[in-house]
Amino acid sequence: MPTPGEVLIRVAATSFNPSDIGIRRGLLKEILPMDLPYALGIDVAGTLVDGGDRVVGRVDTGGTAAEYVVAAADSLVAAPSTVPLAHAAALPIAGLTAWQAVFEHAELKPGRRVLINGAGGGVGGFAVQLAKYAGAYVAATASPRSAEVIRGLGADRIVDYTTEPLPDDVDVIINLVPDARLPSRGAIVSATGPVHFVARNDTAQLAALVELVDAGVVRIDIGAERPLSELADVHRDAEAGRTRGKVLLVP
Repeated sequence: MPTPGEVLIRVAATSFNPSDIGIRRGLLKEILPMDLPYALGIDVAGTLVDGGDRVVGRVDTGGTAAEYVVAAADSLVAAPSTVPLAHAAALPIAGLTAWQAVFEHAELKPGRRVLINGAGGGVGGFAVQLAKYAGAYVAATASPRSAEVIRGLGADRIVDYTTEPLPDDVDVIINLVPDARLPSRGAIVSATGPVHFVARNDTAQLAALVELVDAGVVRIDIGAERPLSELADVHRDAEAGRTRGKVLLVP
C-alpha cells in the first residue's frame, strides 16, 4: 500500500526497454539498485486508484509489469489526452533518453546535421522527431522493414545500414546501437556502449514531451502491443532482434 508521498496506480500498460534485459541479467545494479525478488518494468501509464487521474511516469524502483504499482507521486505527470492511455507508457525512458540526447548532449539547432544511428528502435523514433523539431537535418539508419516508418517520422535521409556505409557529412552522431563502428568525423553522443550517457528521470521534460504529443508534433510509434503474460517472450524476441519500435505490455 502507498505510504505518504506515494500513490497506487492501476496499470494500463508498461513498455519494454532494452535496459530491461540488463536489469534482468543483473548488469545495472550500480545504476538501479534492487532487492530480490524484483518485478520488472519501469515505464508506466495508468489511472490513480484514488481519484482516477490519468498519469504517466518512470518508476525507477520497478514493478510496473503488473496490474497495480505503487509510485512516488512526484515521479508522475498527466498523461497525453490525444492518444490511448496505454500508448503513453512508451514515453518515459525512450522519450527522455531521446530528449536529453537531442537537446542536452547534441545541442541540436537549426542548420545542424545529425545522424541518428539506430532510428528503428524506441529511442530512435523519438530522436528523429525531436531533432526535426529542433530544426536539424536528420539522416537516420534503418533496416528495410523500418525505413518507411522512420521516413514518416520526418527523417530527411534514410541510410540502409545493411547495404550502405554510415555517412560522414554530419556535425553530430546520436548513437543508439551497441558496438557500432562509427565514422571518425562528427561529435558522438551515445546512449549505449562503453562510453555513454545515462538518461535521468526528469518530470519537467516528460511533461514537455506530453505537450508535444498532444500538439501533434511527436507521434508515439508502437511496434507491438502484447499481453503481460508474454513478457518472457518479448525478452526473447528482443534478444533475437525481432522487435521494432516500442513494445507495450498490457495487463
